[in-house]
Amino acid sequence: MVALALNGIGAAYGRTKVLSDVSIDDLKGGSVTAIIGPNAAGKSTLFKRIASLIKGPGLVQLSGTQAGPRTICYMPQDTGANAVLTVYESVLLSAKQGSGWRVADEELIEIDKVLKALRIDNLAFRGLGELSGGQRQLVALAQALIRKPEVLLMDEPTSALDLHRQVEVLNFITDIAKRDGMIVLIALHDLNHALHYCENTIVIDNGTMAASGATSSVITRDMLRDIYRIDARIEQCSQGKPMVIVDGALHG
Repeated sequence: MVALALNGIGAAYGRTKVLSDVSIDDLKGGSVTAIIGPNAAGKSTLFKRIASLIKGPGLVQLSGTQAGPRTICYMPQDTGANAVLTVYESVLLSAKQGSGWRVADEELIEIDKVLKALRIDNLAFRGLGELSGGQRQLVALAQALIRKPEVLLMDEPTSALDLHRQVEVLNFITDIAKRDGMIVLIALHDLNHALHYCENTIVIDNGTMAASGATSSVITRDMLRDIYRIDARIEQCSQGKPMVIVDGALHG
């Protein structure tokens, strides 16, 4: 089974260090890990560094070897929109990255399956420029999944989706991770989503890893106070599941 390990990785933009000494023991295939932390803490930089989009110290290892560009797929926050391409063309283009341009029937069938699974098959021949922000996020997810990555990095993939679609996508991702043995790292601001869908959680604050471990042991009242500067409680809902209740913001 695939495993991902980070050993002392860091990154800088020019002379400004934005990420330093992040180390994580093996994350196993089939797992979903939340990456949480305040705005501008370094979460997106962490993803870019893992995906080898930026350079820096340390080592990213996949199953004990240096990770290659096709094994790790990064879904950024800003998916952009190329008005020239249709949804179908954009997913096909993603499927052919790093390979020849000859298209097999099997590849077209896989594209149809992914679009249908995400319930965006009705958008297949719409231009990307015509889509809403939420629709573009779903297309970006289709572009990532069609490449069948071993590691999927998702940077706030539900930020533009309505509540129904958020739940639908998060359920879909956890199911596909287990089915395909894929490692998923997902940056989230909704901590209740992290508690519900992610077995592990990593906290990034000021460019360093502030905490890492089982989600239930990481998202605590003390962490919420120290990292997010809020007065909050972890309560059990009527079904016995943990949830964050925020009482107020801390000042000073």
